[in-house]
Amino acid sequence: MTDDATAVLVGAGAAVAVLGCATALFNRLTVRRLPESAAVIEPITICVPARDEAHRLPDLIADLRAQSGAPRLQVLVLDDASSDGTAEAAEKAIDGDPRFLVIRSRDEPERGWTGKAAACARLAEAADTAVLVFLDADVRLAPGAIAAAVAELRRGPAALVSVWPRQDAGSFAEALAQPLLCWSWASTLPVAVANRSLWPSTAVACGQFLVFDAAAYRAVGGHAAVADSATEDLDIARAVRRSGRQTVLVVAGRLAGTRMYRGVAELDAGYTRWLWSAYGGSRPASAAVGAVALLGYVVAPVAAVAGRGRARRAGIVGYAAAVTGRLLARSIESGATPTRADVVAALAHPVSVLAYTTLSIRSHRAHRRDKLRWKGRSLPHR
Repeated sequence: MTDDATAVLVGAGAAVAVLGCATALFNRLTVRRLPESAAVIEPITICVPARDEAHRLPDLIADLRAQSGAPRLQVLVLDDASSDGTAEAAEKAIDGDPRFLVIRSRDEPERGWTGKAAACARLAEAADTAVLVFLDADVRLAPGAIAAAVAELRRGPAALVSVWPRQDAGSFAEALAQPLLCWSWASTLPVAVANRSLWPSTAVACGQFLVFDAAAYRAVGGHAAVADSATEDLDIARAVRRSGRQTVLVVAGRLAGTRMYRGVAELDAGYTRWLWSAYGGSRPASAAVGAVALLGYVVAPVAAVAGRGRARRAGIVGYAAAVTGRLLARSIESGATPTRADVVAALAHPVSVLAYTTLSIRSHRAHRRDKLRWKGRSLPHR
């Protein structure tokens, strides 16, 4: 490849990174955050599906017992055929609090259902309030988080509020990978615009913390409508939009956080089970997105170090934009100034993108061979 052709290629990659950085800056200035204080008086049902969560669930229960601003709160916890004493750990943490109920299930999901979708559907069946909140067991909450999230729903006109929790990391591998979740939408989608849209393709959702108007949830079929989905959160948000109802994304900031996966093994298993479904499950679309990401966030940084002339100058611009965009995305979800660890992870952004590409390839391969599993269960093949 000639020097001119290399410079053009690197320049294209730098343009990708600059556009991503500009989008992240727009979102940093405009994305809605949960209010620091709010109060709601209507009844709320919180649904917590839990499978083998004995070591995480008690902390969430403690956070829910400490909630303020939501006096009519009830919590349903489904022990989904756990083998680690999840129900017993939950009962101990509840300590007789009458607002909590533990439902024990030994049933496996019906054919064509994922375990999480089946658990959420069963929890929703047991609820009789006008607001449903779905929380993962690994989420941690500040005292006003539930009231703030429900108040955001009742601001209208959305039927679903997806609360984006801060993605915490306990290892370097997690610090490389987890911020990519927020970065993936923060650098590509103007959320303030998307929140006003009914286009399913612009929906963003995080199943760790979802707040539904119960009537709208049931009108679209609830989790039965996404029974076999590897990304049930995103697909149910799209179903809500297809029904003509609005969904919005808000950022929790300091009010909610989660350590989604712990260590390399969980990261590998967790992302492998669902990355194949990105971009409609299309391998060509996934490959195209991966190629653009490699061009913008790997080729440009390599040129910044190893290139020369115009290619090196374009590479420096692209790498600087990539690091800046990554830090902007991190500050969006954390609501705080990036830490030293955030800066180190941002500087290693090319490694993160390479890891994402590898996991995506592994996920597509496992899906093609029908070998996807999660928490000891085979996942439905779509």
